[in-house]
This record gives sequence, C-alpha cells and structure tokens, in this order.
Amino acid sequence: MWMLFCLFLLSFQDHDKAPERAAPYYPTPQVVVEQMLKLGGLRRGEKLYDLGSGDGRIVMLGAAKFGAKAVGVELDHGLVQQSRASIAKLKLHPAAQIMEGDLFEQDYSDADLITVYLLPVTNIRLSPVLEKKLKKGARVVCHDFEFTEWKPEKTETIEDNEGRSHTLFLYRR
Repeated sequence: MWMLFCLFLLSFQDHDKAPERAAPYYPTPQVVVEQMLKLGGLRRGEKLYDLGSGDGRIVMLGAAKFGAKAVGVELDHGLVQQSRASIAKLKLHPAAQIMEGDLFEQDYSDADLITVYLLPVTNIRLSPVLEKKLKKGARVVCHDFEFTEWKPEKTETIEDNEGRSHTLFLYRR
C-alpha cells in the first residue's frame, strides 16, 4: 500500500524542474544481475546501457564477464563517484563507464541491450523515449517492473541467494 501511495505522489511531480530520481537505490542481487545479462543475450563488443545504474554492478559485470562496452546512466552524484571508483579499481575503463545525468535525456540509438530496474511510473515515462531512440533489434531487460505497453518476448522468475523471487522481462524492439 505504501509503495502505491509513493507511486501516486511521484506521478504528480513537476517534470519541468530538476531531474527526479527514477527509482530509489536498491542494489540488484548479483545472481539477478548475471541473469539479466544472460537473458538479454549480451555478447562481446555489444553496447550495454544500464539506466539508473546505482553502484555500477551491471555495467562492471557487462564489461568484465561479457566483454561489452557498458555504460551506466545515474543521476545520484555519490553513486556516480562510487561506481567510477570501482571501475578504476578493477581497471575496467574505458569498457565500463558511468554517465552522470538524467536517463530521459540520453541518446540510446547505439544500444544493443538496455537494462532497467525502475519504478512502474518511470517505465511508463521511459517507454516512448526508448521507442523513439532504440534501433531495430535492440533488447531491453526489466527487473521486476515491466513496460506495460510492450509485450515481453520472454519472462523469467528466479530466486536470489536469500530466497526472494525476482521477475525479469525481455523485450525486443
């Protein structure tokens, strides 16, 4: 009930002001991160964008294990700095990068795979942005909250290491 109330309040924010957070920071369990990238079929050399990248874990795994050119888009300055420090420590730059900014204002026309773990209200706002900017064949993987206007190609439910269930949705443009 509390989450529904928060979503209701978010829907009335003035979108002409400073960029708003697309979702609260809640780290995706590592087992879910890996499955998101597998479900999305990420391959070496492909371009990955993680929208609302938090601490950069999807970006770093995409670059390190899958050989992707991985870019995170994050609004929170502290999380951007944390992610960049982790990327530097692991020597993943330039394959892994974090852009500080509003995820609604970026160009995703070169994306092969986009990953998101955002609130439903954010996905509703993001859907037309991606429809305009994504190239044919680009894939999108959502964690827990789907794009309600799109039909998923595949849906998977997995458990994390603590027994919590997570649903992943794969879309292809």
